[in-house]
Amino acid sequence: MIYNDTIVALATPSGAGAVAIIRISGKDSITIASEVFQSVRKKDITKQKTHTIHLGTIVDGSKIYDQVLLSIFKNPNSYTGEDVIEISCHGSTFIQQQIIQLLLRKGCRMAKAGEFTLRAFLNSKLDLSQAEAVADLIASDNEASHQIAIQQMRGGFSNEITQLRQELLHFASLIELELDFAEEDVEFADRTQFNDLLVRIEFVLKRLIDSFAVGNVIKNGIPVAIVGEPNVGKSTLLNALLNEERAIVSDIAGTTRDTIEDELVIDGIGFRFIDTAGIRETKDVVESIGIKKTFEKIEQAQVVLYILDGSWMLEVGSLDAVKIEIEKIRNQFPLKPLIVVINKSDTLTNKQITECTQQLTTDNRQLITISAKQKTGIDELKNQLLSFVNTGALRNNETIVTNTRHYDSLLKALEEIQKVKFGLTAGLSSDLMAIDIKQALYYFGEITGEVTNDELLGNIFANFCIGK
Repeated sequence: MIYNDTIVALATPSGAGAVAIIRISGKDSITIASEVFQSVRKKDITKQKTHTIHLGTIVDGSKIYDQVLLSIFKNPNSYTGEDVIEISCHGSTFIQQQIIQLLLRKGCRMAKAGEFTLRAFLNSKLDLSQAEAVADLIASDNEASHQIAIQQMRGGFSNEITQLRQELLHFASLIELELDFAEEDVEFADRTQFNDLLVRIEFVLKRLIDSFAVGNVIKNGIPVAIVGEPNVGKSTLLNALLNEERAIVSDIAGTTRDTIEDELVIDGIGFRFIDTAGIRETKDVVESIGIKKTFEKIEQAQVVLYILDGSWMLEVGSLDAVKIEIEKIRNQFPLKPLIVVINKSDTLTNKQITECTQQLTTDNRQLITISAKQKTGIDELKNQLLSFVNTGALRNNETIVTNTRHYDSLLKALEEIQKVKFGLTAGLSSDLMAIDIKQALYYFGEITGEVTNDELLGNIFANFCIGK
């Protein structure tokens, strides 16, 4: 890819709107813009100061395309570190296309996905983890994912990694120096201080690695499967949680033949609820396929809500049958949190609710009583779901890892640090330890971008939107 030419792209979402922004970046940005822009005050924009905005028209000879605002950002004080022009035009798709085509004829090239942010990285305006946080910020759809992306974009994560890398690099240089004086048998690196550093790095890496479990669910949402026998109120519960009529509700058992999914944000955390087909013995081919999909969704879910109909639970044998069904799910998915929800509590007396609860909580099952139709107990259920997410680190503004690439590099760095620590304890020679230290430094560098290659950059920035 060529990085020294001038690129152009639409920086706002495609389609009609009130205003659209067309972004140009590169060494010829201001010159090309001056060829198509006429200031209402006859200004020569090539002579204007950085960070100024000018009113004028976009023209091609005698043809006028639109009246626009043109913003100037001169290098190195711009997003990309290059000369940048942003043209704010009216949001007609026809106007957008006409202006972009004109700029292409004047010497610009269409930007590739993420190329503006890639240039910001190459010009040292952002490190690689900050650049990736830009994409996460754009994709954030709840308060928690937004907070993590903002912290990472501001350098919270990369600063922590960079500091550890610098300290490790200092000891690496002392150990390399020892190799130059191997015949003299001298030690420049204080082994006690070095061990203390390794212990501290190991602690930080383990904390960051552990945070990925929280970061991953915050970034991608927590899938929650709503399961149970037909007609117990699964779809009604989904509608109550979402506060809208999302699923079809009917007195006919087996109404839901396929899974229905929707998302809900609870206290800044995204939950993806999956309303599944009722589990029962059936000869209906279509319904059987739906039940098969139910177990597939339970496999994918991180939390399972097992819904019971409180109105018939006190019938003879019903509770025993329920316990058997619950144990089937528990045995098949032993590691998944399971919440037993007694629905239709509005049809039960307090005494009956107490009796059901006592019989179903003998083995410390998590149990909640609700009325999905009356929307009672829904807040308690939401609080129970939130309890599965460790939001303490988020509330304390600690660094949380959400990126799989970072997670992989941290695991590899930890492995190398533990090798160095073992070598130090075992009294291995400096040359052997130096190899493992270099590998640890390599994996640290992969995170912040001090170690890169074209394939890595291509994979990262291919996921960006064009114009960013």
